[in-house]
Amino acid sequence: MKQWMDILKQLSMLTQFALSLVTPILLCLGLCYLLTAKLHVGGWIFIPGFFFGLGGSGMVAWKFYKSVIGAQKKKDNKGKKNYSWNRHI
Repeated sequence: MKQWMDILKQLSMLTQFALSLVTPILLCLGLCYLLTAKLHVGGWIFIPGFFFGLGGSGMVAWKFYKSVIGAQKKKDNKGKKNYSWNRHI
């Protein structure tokens, strides 16, 4: 049963990550579409919109990477005690 729970946990994490990567690009391109449809801005606006979407997706990937690495470090340091050199008792 624990194996299935681990599989479901990893699957939900992968799905959340994929949606988090796609959402900024879709939002930026949707905003560009609204700009071209309502304000009659040229089609060139899709190029910076795409790159801003990629930047948002890159930031999501970076934050996700940092959280996974932080969780791994916490897991590795769980049983260890932290001693300081300047401890005054």
